[in-house]
Amino acid sequence: MGGWKTDGYLSDPEMMPFVPCRTSSEAPAGGDEVPAMGRSVPRLHFCGARPQARPLHFRAPFKVSQGLPKPPYTPFSLKMQKISVLLFLAWVCLLFYAGIALFTSGFLLTRWELTNHSSCQEPPGPESLPWGSRGKPGACWMASRFSRVVLVLIDALRFDFAQPQLSHSSGEPPVSLPFLGKLGSLKKILEIQPHHARLYQSKADPPTTTMQRLKALTTGSLPTFIDVGNNFASYAIVEDNLIKQFVSTGKRVVFMGDDTWKDLFPGAFSKAFFFPSFDVRDLHTVDNGILEHLYPTMDSGEWDVLIAHFLGVDHCGHKHGPDHPEMAKKLSQMDQMIQGLVERLENDTLLVVTGDHGMTVSGNHGGDSELETSAVLFLYSPTALFPSAPPEKPEVIPQISLVPTLALLLGLPIPFGNIGEVMAELFSEVEDSQPHSSALAQASALHLNAQQVFRFLHTYSAAAQDLQVKELHRLQNLFSKASANYQRLLQSPQGAEAALQTVITEMQQFLRGVRAMCIESWARFSLVRMAGGVALLAATCFLCLLVSQWATSPGFYLRPLLVMPVTCGLTVATVCTGLLATTGLQLDPVVLGAMAAVGSLLPFLWKAWAGWGSRRSMASLLPMPGPVLLLLLIRFAGLFSDSFVVAEARAAPFLLASLILLLVAQLHWEGKLLPPKLLTIPRLGFLTPTGPPRHHGMHTLGLGVGLLLCIRLAGLFHRCPEETPACSSSPWLSPLASMVGGRAKNLWYGACVGALVSLLAAVRLWLHRYGNLKSPEPSVLFVRWGLPLMVLGTAAYWALASGADEAPPRLRALVAGASVMLPRAVAGLAAAGLMLLLWRPVAVLVKAATGAPRTRTVLAPFSGPPASQADLDYVVPQIYRHMQEEFRGRLERTKSQAPLTVAAYQLGSVYSAAMVTALTLLAFPLLLLHAERISLVFLLLFLQSFLLLHLLAAGIPVTTPGKYISQP
Repeated sequence: MGGWKTDGYLSDPEMMPFVPCRTSSEAPAGGDEVPAMGRSVPRLHFCGARPQARPLHFRAPFKVSQGLPKPPYTPFSLKMQKISVLLFLAWVCLLFYAGIALFTSGFLLTRWELTNHSSCQEPPGPESLPWGSRGKPGACWMASRFSRVVLVLIDALRFDFAQPQLSHSSGEPPVSLPFLGKLGSLKKILEIQPHHARLYQSKADPPTTTMQRLKALTTGSLPTFIDVGNNFASYAIVEDNLIKQFVSTGKRVVFMGDDTWKDLFPGAFSKAFFFPSFDVRDLHTVDNGILEHLYPTMDSGEWDVLIAHFLGVDHCGHKHGPDHPEMAKKLSQMDQMIQGLVERLENDTLLVVTGDHGMTVSGNHGGDSELETSAVLFLYSPTALFPSAPPEKPEVIPQISLVPTLALLLGLPIPFGNIGEVMAELFSEVEDSQPHSSALAQASALHLNAQQVFRFLHTYSAAAQDLQVKELHRLQNLFSKASANYQRLLQSPQGAEAALQTVITEMQQFLRGVRAMCIESWARFSLVRMAGGVALLAATCFLCLLVSQWATSPGFYLRPLLVMPVTCGLTVATVCTGLLATTGLQLDPVVLGAMAAVGSLLPFLWKAWAGWGSRRSMASLLPMPGPVLLLLLIRFAGLFSDSFVVAEARAAPFLLASLILLLVAQLHWEGKLLPPKLLTIPRLGFLTPTGPPRHHGMHTLGLGVGLLLCIRLAGLFHRCPEETPACSSSPWLSPLASMVGGRAKNLWYGACVGALVSLLAAVRLWLHRYGNLKSPEPSVLFVRWGLPLMVLGTAAYWALASGADEAPPRLRALVAGASVMLPRAVAGLAAAGLMLLLWRPVAVLVKAATGAPRTRTVLAPFSGPPASQADLDYVVPQIYRHMQEEFRGRLERTKSQAPLTVAAYQLGSVYSAAMVTALTLLAFPLLLLHAERISLVFLLLFLQSFLLLHLLAAGIPVTTPGKYISQP
C-alpha cells in the first residue's frame, strides 16, 4: 500500500472527506508516534474518498503534534494595546468620512432652500401694481386673466409624442413609429383655433426625475439631488410654490393621480384622489382612476384649480419602451381625455397640458439627454389668448417659465424662489390693435417678474455664498438699468416703441442671466473635489492594506505611529483656519476637514514606510498576483475616461479575456498546469504511488476556452449608455411584456425559466459533489428546499408580469396582487437564507463509528460571521483541533478497542460553499429588479465564476513539498 508524507492539512476538494481507516497504539512503518498526556494514544490515519461515494481507504500519516498550525490567540491584543486599536479605527473612519464628504460635495448637486413667501400685501418692488392693473378690483401684483385652471400633467410626455405622422420624401423609407400622430386633437385645435392655443417645447433641467420636476413645476426653481434647508430628510416642499399660493388666496384645489403629491403637499388639497405609483408595470390603475373622477368633478363646479397627474405613458415607457403598440394605445387614451376636457371648458378657464420630462429610446429618464429633457407644453383657452397665429416650429422655453406665467395669469403672487421667465406672449392685449399697448403690457409683466427675481437674489446671496460674486454684481447693474428705463417709460407711455423693446430685451437678458448663473452654481459638478475625494479614499484603503499586512509582524505597534498624524492633522487644521480668518475668505468645513485628513495621513504613511516598508518588498504586500492587480487597476482607471465608458462594452470583455490568457500562460511558465486528478484510486481502494505530478495543460486549457466562450456569449447581452447615440442595445434585454408575438414570448419564457433551473441545478450539483448537502444545518436545509421555492416564485412572477395585460378583466385584481406579493415572498426567502448563512457560515459534518451506533456531529469553529482575520485563516486547523479533542475524549470514555472510523465532509469547500450559497441568494432579488431575459446573463456569470475559480485552483499544489515514499 502506498501513501505520501505531509506536515500540513490537505486542502484539495477532490480529497475530501478524510477518513481515519485504522487506529493502533503502535505507529505503522513510516508513521510517527503521537505523544499525548504521558502515553501513546491511538493514532488517527486519515483516509480519503469522494463525498458522493462510500469511504475508500488509504493511509496518510498525519503529524497531529506538529502539523497543526497554531492560530494566534487574539492577535491584536497580544501585539498592541486596545486603546491604540480603537484610536486607529476611529481615525480611519474619519479619513473615510472626509473623503466621502469631499467627493459628495462635488458630485451631489446642492442648494439652499429659503422659506420666505410672496404675498399680495408685499409687492416685490416699490411700485404696488404695474401699469394696466391700477384701479382694477382684486388686483394682486397684476390683474387676473383667468379665474380657473385645469392642469393636466402627463408623466414622461416627450415632445415628439405630440408631433403628427411624418410624411416621407420620394425615395426615402416611410417613418412609422407607434407614438407619432396619436395626439391628433392638439393639431386639430391649433389649425381650427390658432389664436386660442399654443404648443411649446418645454425644456426640463436635470435631474429629470419626477419628484425634482414636480418641485420645479410648482416653485419655479432648480431642484437638485439634495435640497438643503429646513426640510432636510423630508419630502414636503417648504419653499413658496403655486399650490401654497392657491390655498392662501382661497382657491379650491382638487387633485387626482400620482400619490407623490400627497407627500410633497400634505393637507393642501380640498379634495384628492390619490393612486399608488410604485408598480411601474401597471399601466392602467392610475389613469383609469383619474378618468373615473375627472369629468364628474369638472361638471360639479366645486373647484378652482384641477390637477390631474397621469402615469400610464411613463409606466408604458419603462415597461415596453416608446416604440411599442401599447404606447400608441396609451397616447390615444390621453388624446380622447384632452378632447373631453376641451368640450367642457368655460370661458374663464385655462387648460394646461404638459409633461414633466421625456424618456430615452429605452423608456428611461433621469439624465440630461435631449430626449429626456424635451417635454410637451400645450395651452388652450375658449377665448382668444394670443394675438398672432402659432409659428411653424414650436418655441422652446424653459420648463420653469410656466410658474410665473400661471401665477400672473391667475392674479397670484409669483412664488418667492422663482427664477423662471414669464412667457411674455400671453400678456399681450389681444383685443387692442395698438402694438404699443401689447408691448407695454409685456414689459409690465417682465418688470414684475424681474423685481421678484432680484428680491430672491438679494435674499439668497445673504443666506448662502454659492453664487458667483462677479456675475451677481453684473446682473444687479443690468436690473438697475432696465428698471430705471422702465420707470422713465411709465412717465410717458405714448410713443417710444424702440425704447420699449429695449427695456423688454434688457429684462429678458437679466432673467436669462440669473437662470444661467444659478445653473452654473447649482447644477455643475466639481471635478476637483470629486478627484480629491477619490484620491483620499484610495490612500485610506492603501493605509488599511499596509497596516493589515504589517500587523502580523512581530514588534509592530500602532501607538508610536499615531502620535505624529494626530499632531500634524490638528496643526494643518489650525493653520488653515487662521489663514482663512485673516484673509477673510469663505470657510468651507468640508475642504478644511479634507486638508486635515491629508495632513494626518501623509506623515503616517511616511513614518510607517520608513520604519517597516523598507524591510519588506512591495510585492509581499499585494493581496493578489501582480499581473492580475495590474489589469484590475487598468479597469478601475478606465472608468475615469469618457472614451472608455463609451467603448466599455468592448473594452471590459477584452480585459477579462486578456486576464484569462495571462493566467494560463503564467501557470504554464511556472509549471503549475496540473492534471484534474492528482491521485488515482484503484477499484480495491488501495492507493498506488503516483510519483511527482505530470505537467500538462489540457485541463487548464479547457477551462480557459470555456471562459472565453462564456465571455463571447455574454457579449450578446449588452446595454448601451444613453450618452452613446451610435450604439444600439441588445434587444434581448427588453422585458417579455414588450414582445408582440405570443409564440416567441412563450419560447423566451421557457428559455428564461430553463436558465433559472440550470442555475439552481449547477449550484446544487456543485455543492453535492463536494459534500455540502450532507449537513443537517439550517442553512444547508434551506439550500435544499428554500432555493427551489425561490425559483418557483420567480418563474410565477415572470409569467404574471409578461402576461398581465392579457389577463381577463375579472382576474386583473388577483394578478396585480400576486405580482406584488410574489417578489416580496422571494425577497423574504432570500433574506431568511442569508440570515441563516450568517448565523452558521461554517459547518463540517463529521461521521464517526466505534462499533456503537453511528453518531453525527457538526463542527463549527465559531458562530456567526468571523470576528477576525485569524478566524478566516485558521478555520481548517481549528476544525482539526476540534476533531482531535472530541475523538480523543471519546476514546478515553469508551475504552473501546474497536477501530474508530471518522469521516469529515465539507472540508475541501469550507470557504467556497458559503460564498457560492450567498451569491446565489443575492442573485434572486437582482433577477426580480431586471428583465426576465437577464437570467441567461446570470447563468453565464455563474459559469464564468466557477470556471475562473477552477482555473486559479489548477495552479495550487495539493500537497506540501515532501518525499514520496512507498510502503508494502
